[in-house]
Amino acid sequence: MLRRRKQVPEKGAPKWMVTFSDLMTLILVFFVMLFSMSEIDNQRFRAMADSFNQRQVFDFMPSMIEFEHPDRDVNEAEFTESFEMAEEIKMDELLKEVDEFISNNELSEHISVTRDDRGVVLVLQERLTFESGEARLLDEAKPFLEKVGTLIEAIPNMIKVEGHTDNRPISTVRYPSNWELSGARASSVIRFLIDNNEVDPNRFMATGYGDTRPVVPNTTNENLQVNRRVVIIISDPTYEEDDTY
Repeated sequence: MLRRRKQVPEKGAPKWMVTFSDLMTLILVFFVMLFSMSEIDNQRFRAMADSFNQRQVFDFMPSMIEFEHPDRDVNEAEFTESFEMAEEIKMDELLKEVDEFISNNELSEHISVTRDDRGVVLVLQERLTFESGEARLLDEAKPFLEKVGTLIEAIPNMIKVEGHTDNRPISTVRYPSNWELSGARASSVIRFLIDNNEVDPNRFMATGYGDTRPVVPNTTNENLQVNRRVVIIISDPTYEEDDTY
C-alpha cells in the first residue's frame, strides 16, 4: 500500500506577500512624489518623517528592497536639504509679513527688522524701552510691545530675547555688572509679552550678553546708544546655535 507523501510547507513568507510588499513600496514612492511637488507644511512634513522612522508596519513584509540600504543616508540628506530650502522660503515670507506688520502699525520708529541665519530679528533701542541703568519698562514702550505680542501670538516659532549693553561699567546693588542688567532687561520684555498676550511661556528664552556683542565700536555717544538694545529673534527652526562667537 502506497503511503502519501506529506507536503512540506515552504519556509518563509508566502510568495504573494513579496508582490504585495513591493506594491506597497511603489504606492509609498508615488505619494512621496506627490508630496514633494506640493506646498510643504512644516507640521505635516514632520509627521510624515516620523512615520518613515517607525517602520514596524513593514517588518512582517519581506521585500527585495532592503530598508538598511547604504544609500539611505544620502536620501535622507537630500530630503533634509529640501526641507531646509522650504523653511528658508517660509522665513523670507515671514520677514515680509513682519516688515508689513511693523509698517502698518507705525512701529518703524521704534523697531528695526532684519533677517539672518537665526531668523527674523527685531531690534529695540534702549532709549525707547528703559531708563539708563534700569530694567523696568518705560510706559512709552508698552503700547508697541503689545503690538509685538500680537505678532508673536500669530506665529508658532520659538522666540529668543537678548539684552545688550554698551561697555560702560555699572555697579549697583541690583545690577553688579552689565551681565545682570542685560539679562534683567531681556526678562522684563518676555514677562511683559507673556502677561499681556496669550503666548506659551515655553516658547521664550532670555539671554543677557552684557557688552560682549557690540554692533559698532563703543567710541561715541551715538555708538554707545546703538549698542544698548534688546533684540527679539523669531527663530528659524533649521538654525542650530553655535556656542562660539
